[in-house]
Amino acid sequence: MKLLPFLSLALLPLSALAAKKGSSSSTFEKFHSKALSTSPTKLNDALYDELTTTPRDYSAVILLTATEAKFGCQLCRDFQPEWDIISRSWIKGDKKGESRTVFGTLDFTDGKGTFQKLMLQTAPIILLFPPTTGPGAKVDASPIRYDFTAGLLKAEQLHSWVSRHLPEGARPGIVRPFNYVRFAAVTTMVLGGISFFSLTAPYLLPLIQNRNLWAAISLLIILLFTSGHMFNHIRKVPYVSGDGKGGISYFVGGFSNQLGLETQIVAAIYGVLSFATIALALKVPRMTSASQQQVAVFAWSAVMFGMYGFLMSCFKIKNGGYPFHLPPF
Repeated sequence: MKLLPFLSLALLPLSALAAKKGSSSSTFEKFHSKALSTSPTKLNDALYDELTTTPRDYSAVILLTATEAKFGCQLCRDFQPEWDIISRSWIKGDKKGESRTVFGTLDFTDGKGTFQKLMLQTAPIILLFPPTTGPGAKVDASPIRYDFTAGLLKAEQLHSWVSRHLPEGARPGIVRPFNYVRFAAVTTMVLGGISFFSLTAPYLLPLIQNRNLWAAISLLIILLFTSGHMFNHIRKVPYVSGDGKGGISYFVGGFSNQLGLETQIVAAIYGVLSFATIALALKVPRMTSASQQQVAVFAWSAVMFGMYGFLMSCFKIKNGGYPFHLPPF
């Protein structure tokens, strides 16, 4: 009988440890049950303290936010749908609670005391509380913090971050809800496009099948890109530049320099030369009058000669050592 008091004293630490473990498990079961009906679990100051108290044999991922319009936190409102997606996907894939993870949301309206205690000046912020007992327990019970320094976070990115800091175990995947609005919009657009093409096909098909139209489009694209259009976009060149004497330069020397207006002038020269060549090759031979045909040949030849001379003078500006020229330039 004298040994009974000593045995009771010896078993007291074990009893206290079992009570703490049972309390931690009951806390997880309580919040997990709430998450099965509504996830993420909405918290207040008291529930936040209960969920994050030690010892913990579970992980808690808590979003501290301020979604009401009066707080002016646009990022909070933009991130809320992504937070709902990951928390609902997690509980949907882990209904038995094998991952031992709880997702909760603490809004500033319901948790002013917690915000003040943590001395938070910005939102949103995610805190991940690791387990302190059981498998995967960490000695440091302080939470791992995620600040939204890079802007809006997608559910998939947050899932990777959370999984990286959790103990080994289940990792339910992200399941986004079906977007009925987008499906309806795409379906309406497709049906509208089919209807529009069906009604306009008799008028559009002859236009689309016109060889002259495609030849003109191809010629414009060729002239645009051979004149240096892409060079201007890549280098972000100025449209014109000063000549140092109060005037304007339309061309700059050197093959590594170019102006926007210079490209347009070269494209216009190429266009005139192309049109003159097409006229001499296709239009002039179809003329029935010999005298008109002769005049057209001389006229278009003069245009080509003059434009080639102007083109060579432009090239001489780019390359000062170029020795050739055509009159009158």
